[in-house]
Amino acid sequence: MLFLALPLSLVLFIFMASCAPASREGLPPGSPFADVTASAEPLLPEGTAVGDITSQSALLWLRTTGPKSVQVEWASVEAWKKISAMASVQSAAARTPVVTTGPETDYTLAIPLDGLAPATRYRYHLVVWEAERSGSASTRSVAAHGEFTTLPDAATSAPVTFAWSGDLGGQHRCRQGAAGYPIFDTIRAQQPDFFVFLGDTIYSDDVCPSPPNEPGANFTATTLAEYRARQRYQRGAVALRRFLEAIPVYVIWDDHEVKNNFAGPFESQMPAGRQAFMEYWPIRTDPSDPHRLYRTIRYGADLEMFFLDTRQYRSKNSDLDGPAKTMLGALQLGWLLEGLRASTATWKVIVTSVPLSVPKGGGASVPGYDGWAGGPDGTGFERERQVIVDAILEKNIKNVVFLGSDIHWVQANIYDVNHDNTPDFYEFVAGPLSARPGRLTPPSPTLNPKNLINEAGYDNFGLVRVTKEAFAVSVIDAAGKMRFSYNVAAQ
Repeated sequence: MLFLALPLSLVLFIFMASCAPASREGLPPGSPFADVTASAEPLLPEGTAVGDITSQSALLWLRTTGPKSVQVEWASVEAWKKISAMASVQSAAARTPVVTTGPETDYTLAIPLDGLAPATRYRYHLVVWEAERSGSASTRSVAAHGEFTTLPDAATSAPVTFAWSGDLGGQHRCRQGAAGYPIFDTIRAQQPDFFVFLGDTIYSDDVCPSPPNEPGANFTATTLAEYRARQRYQRGAVALRRFLEAIPVYVIWDDHEVKNNFAGPFESQMPAGRQAFMEYWPIRTDPSDPHRLYRTIRYGADLEMFFLDTRQYRSKNSDLDGPAKTMLGALQLGWLLEGLRASTATWKVIVTSVPLSVPKGGGASVPGYDGWAGGPDGTGFERERQVIVDAILEKNIKNVVFLGSDIHWVQANIYDVNHDNTPDFYEFVAGPLSARPGRLTPPSPTLNPKNLINEAGYDNFGLVRVTKEAFAVSVIDAAGKMRFSYNVAAQ
């Protein structure tokens, strides 16, 4: 995945509005893109996506068909309006360097836009041309344009609404028809500020027979080329493409991006599956640790989210639980504990791709319990889970919420671990987006959960409204019907 350091112009360039067609409309007279042509054919057939937005940055994802040169111009919507009204003849561009897509990343790019202002609406304007040409105005084409809003800074209290779910295209329930996955239209209709895609973005280890599904994924992936093909297959869904073009996304993986219930250090296919996953989503990485996926986002004064990577560092599921067994690895566990301790946000949300208390037993091919909860065979990850729970209790960390997916049914629990009749933390599990419903299992009693809902049989997503005073959760099915709601008051 390629990232660029972007020098910004002192004067912002203004370009077309997202509601305008992909043409020259709205460009100031001096723009170097004023004479570009609108493309007669889609130059970005997999669409675009904006993700990992912070208060000062964003990532713009795209994929071209073959090698292309790409450049992005962008500005705040407010600046666009002012300069457009001035009708300046001087070109004033905040513009990325020209970059070229290539086969080493399957012609994908994640282009960072840095130096942004908090809580500000921006527009971007993306131009593509043949890589072997000079890029004169006559060969350039407007490929995409859109808008996004940066997050408020940590000192600003602001309400936010976000959706979350996972598990897309499992157990033969893959793309069907042009929309492919119409549940994304239902999510988009809720107008969330962002979407948390909580793992199993593909089912690389399962086939999608055609019919009834759209052709192109009737195979299991074991090579980089095959993992890439399965990622591309998902983007063939029109509903998913228009969703990602409108709603910012934060993505984490689970197991089916590689192989069922895999443990990273012991899985030879992980590097290929990880590479394809990171190529096809806008995920900001650290050059000093380019494979790291765990990270935080901070939305104003009231929300901090901790995205866990529960796959890359874990011990074998079949190992007996104990001091040496880990799901997160020592570095990630330390990062989480310190982050929770230091967080000044009202709500601390831990995003985990596997549930806290559902005993998820393995099978003959991958024995051992796969989630945090263990079972009678002595496997599971309860020892490490208890380290996290003890930190929450001992440091009196308030307003902790776990969000999960993976099990293919809806579950919500209030945990009173120390039996003092005061909630210690909460857990809400949503999904699947499109997969076979799971087999209902009650939560393990170890952490003293009070179960609020344990229900299967429909595709769904969670919707959260966060304010300083409350964390309001609902679960909505694919038809738009609310199936569950619960309001957590801040302590």
